[in-house]
Amino acid sequence: MIAIIDYGAGNIFSVKNALDYLGYESRLTDKREDLENADSIILPGVGAFPWAMNMLSASGLVDTIKEQAKIKPFLGICLGMQLLFEKSYEFEECSGLSLINGYVDKINEPDLVIPHMGWNKLEYNHNCPLFDGLGNDEYVYFVHSYKVFTDDKTLTAFCTYGGKVPAVVSDGRYVYGCQFHPEKSGKTGLKILENFVSLK
Repeated sequence: MIAIIDYGAGNIFSVKNALDYLGYESRLTDKREDLENADSIILPGVGAFPWAMNMLSASGLVDTIKEQAKIKPFLGICLGMQLLFEKSYEFEECSGLSLINGYVDKINEPDLVIPHMGWNKLEYNHNCPLFDGLGNDEYVYFVHSYKVFTDDKTLTAFCTYGGKVPAVVSDGRYVYGCQFHPEKSGKTGLKILENFVSLK
């Protein structure tokens, strides 16, 4: 069973619908025991980082998330990916989950339309099981105004929007993040979700 963390930060139903379409059992949940009993966990998110962290803290799940992310596949999507990092400077400095080293700050590229919204090509930086079965000309759908800043070994894939924008990150063990929305990225996104669910 895949646990989709429901902490009031949006896009949970589109993620569940995508997993339903793929034929996987999933559950929207805010219960600690569901995270502990799940085979894998997805942290979605839409909105502002400080607000989302406050919601997540109020849910009482932060410690459980940190524990479970050490022992089973864990995927952050969009804002959920940004929450994986140490801190963000969106509106104010705010601590994150610190599952991956790095921070979040505004996309600051002159002459670019912000938010970054639309389809961009995935550029692979390191091998990753999420990319199994994908080709070299895959496009995914982004909607965001902030991006992560992290080291090269964590940066698994990126897209180019003015500069390099991290698209997929990983701690090299169980934790993964997608800045784009795989559930809105057609066959490519569904394959990435399928690959994540297949992780052990």
